[in-house]
Amino acid sequence: MLELVRPCRVELVIRNSRFLAELFSADSAESAREKLREQKQLYAQSTHVVHAFVVGVDASILGCSDDGEPPGTAGRPMLEVLRNSELRNVLLTVARWFGGTKLGTGGLVRAYTECAQAALAQAETRALIERSQVKFNCSYALYEQVKLMLAELNFECSNEEFAEEVLIVGQLPADLKDELEKQLSEISSGRITLA
Repeated sequence: MLELVRPCRVELVIRNSRFLAELFSADSAESAREKLREQKQLYAQSTHVVHAFVVGVDASILGCSDDGEPPGTAGRPMLEVLRNSELRNVLLTVARWFGGTKLGTGGLVRAYTECAQAALAQAETRALIERSQVKFNCSYALYEQVKLMLAELNFECSNEEFAEEVLIVGQLPADLKDELEKQLSEISSGRITLA
């Protein structure tokens, strides 16, 4: 399975209609819907903002919408393209600006399928690694040593809060979580534990 390295954008013009396809990382249905809200605001002047998302290594969370296009002509074809790819934890949005020529249901299916395929062709991907979210506190005295150790474990920090102690929040490959716990315990003589 694969995941998106960075957002990707492709623009197509099909029978005078402008289609803007964009791929984003989405590790949950909630994050996909939040990004979709942003897209709808950003492209409020477009005729439609269609979407599809696939979340989970096993594609266990799926979603799509035709956003006013005839039922089954936009979101579902895009979802099928995503499901048949190896890309996971991804949201695909396609904003359409109507160009005056009706495409018909078959034409819409082909257009949205082509947009999805074009976006996937442009996407920069990497192997999908299952990650674990972790959170812990460490003393200021151990902070630099902990940061060096985290870098060696491919830890991606999402937040640090500096108060009485330093709260560190982030994620790392799931198979390294036990190693992280072991090393934190060794560095701190058992005082640092994962929350």
